[in-house]
Amino acid sequence: MRFEWFICLRYLKAKRKQRFISLISLISVAGVTVGVTALIVVLAVMTGFTSELREKILGINAHVVVQKFGDVVYDYRALEKKVADVKGVTAVTPYIYSQAMITSGDEGTGAILRGIDPESAGKVLNIGRHLKVGSLAALEAPGAPGTPPGIILGKELAKELGVFAGDSVRLISAAGNLTPMGVIPKMKTFRVVGIFETGMFEYDSALAFVSIPAAQSFLDLDSAVHGLEVKVSDIYQAGRIAEAVDRRLGPEFVAKDWMSMNRNLFSALQLEKTAMFVILALIVLVAAFNIVSTLIMVVMEKAKEIAILKSMGATSASIMRIFVYEGLVIGVTGTLLGVAGGLGLCEILSRYHFIKLPSDVYPMSTLPIRVLPQDVTLVAVAAVLITLGATLYPSWQASRVRPAEALRY
Repeated sequence: MRFEWFICLRYLKAKRKQRFISLISLISVAGVTVGVTALIVVLAVMTGFTSELREKILGINAHVVVQKFGDVVYDYRALEKKVADVKGVTAVTPYIYSQAMITSGDEGTGAILRGIDPESAGKVLNIGRHLKVGSLAALEAPGAPGTPPGIILGKELAKELGVFAGDSVRLISAAGNLTPMGVIPKMKTFRVVGIFETGMFEYDSALAFVSIPAAQSFLDLDSAVHGLEVKVSDIYQAGRIAEAVDRRLGPEFVAKDWMSMNRNLFSALQLEKTAMFVILALIVLVAAFNIVSTLIMVVMEKAKEIAILKSMGATSASIMRIFVYEGLVIGVTGTLLGVAGGLGLCEILSRYHFIKLPSDVYPMSTLPIRVLPQDVTLVAVAAVLITLGATLYPSWQASRVRPAEALRY
C-alpha cells in the first residue's frame, strides 16, 4: 500500500479526542448520499414522465401528418403510394379531423371527431391497444338494414354522456345546410361500438372515432379526406423523413413531424429536467463544503504530524495526495451509497406505485419512473468531481505546512 493511502486511512479512523471530526466526515458522506439519491430519483421521474407522455401522444397521433395547403385531398390513394415509397416510412393511413357536438338523451358536450380507415389505421396508430371494449373492425362491420354507423368514444366522454357499447349517440355539426330559416345544423345518429382509454384525460374526454365513409357523409366531403397520417421506422428521425416527404410531394403539400407539433411541450419538459438537475446538484455542493471544513479541521489537527512527515522526506505533493485521497474516500463513499439508494428507491416506486396522481390533472395515474444509465453516470461523475474540487484547497494548505514552524510551537 502506498504510504499516502496508509496515512489517509489512519486519518479517517479518528481517535477518541477527534470524534467530532469523524462525525463531520459522516455528515459529509450523508450529504453526498442524499444529494445523489435525490438527483437520481428526480431525473428518473422526469425521464419517465417525458417517455410516458411521448408514448401516449404517439399512441393516438401519427409520427408525421401530411396535409394540403388550404384544401382537402381527393385522390388520396395515389398520394398514399407516393408517401409509402419514401425511405423510412412503414405505414400510411388517411384521416378526417373535425369538431362536433355529441349528445345522448339530455347530456351533450363538444367532441373532436376523427375519421379513420380501420384497416390501415391499426398499422399507424396504437388505438387498438387502448380499446377496453370493441374493436376497430366494428366501425365498418355491416349491421342490419337501417343500423346507424359505428363510433368509438373515449372512456371519460362515454361516462359524461352516460352511454355504453350498443347505445346510440347523436353527432351535430355546426356546418349545416343553409335554408330560408338560416343554417340548420346537420345531425346524424351513431351506435357506440367501442370505448378506449389512453390515460390522458384530454384524449379520453374529447375524442370520437368513426370510419372514413361515415365521416365523409356526415361532413359532406364526398370522397375527400383532410390528410394522411404516417408511421416511420425511427421516431427520432421523423423530422428528416417529413422533409423527404415534402420534397417528394411538392410545394402544395406540407408534412409535419410529431416533434415539431409538440415542440413547446417537450422543450419545457427538457428545461424543467435541466433546472431540477442544477437545483438538486446544490445539495451535493453543500456536502462538498462539509468536506472542505472537515479537511481543514484535520489539517489543523495534524499540523505537527504533517511537519514530521515532511521532515522525514515526504514531499509537498505526497502530503497533498493524502488529503485529496481522504476527500475522495468521503465523496466516492457517499456517491456509491447515493447511487444504491437512488436505484433502490426507483425500483420501489416503479414496482409498488404507491404514489397516485389525479388523472384529470396529469396524463398518467401513477408516478412514472425510467432510469437511464447515462443519467446515473452523469450524476455519479458530477458528484465525484464536485467532491474532488472540494479537496483541493485544504490539500494545498496541508502541503504548505512548514516543518520548522509547526514543530517549534
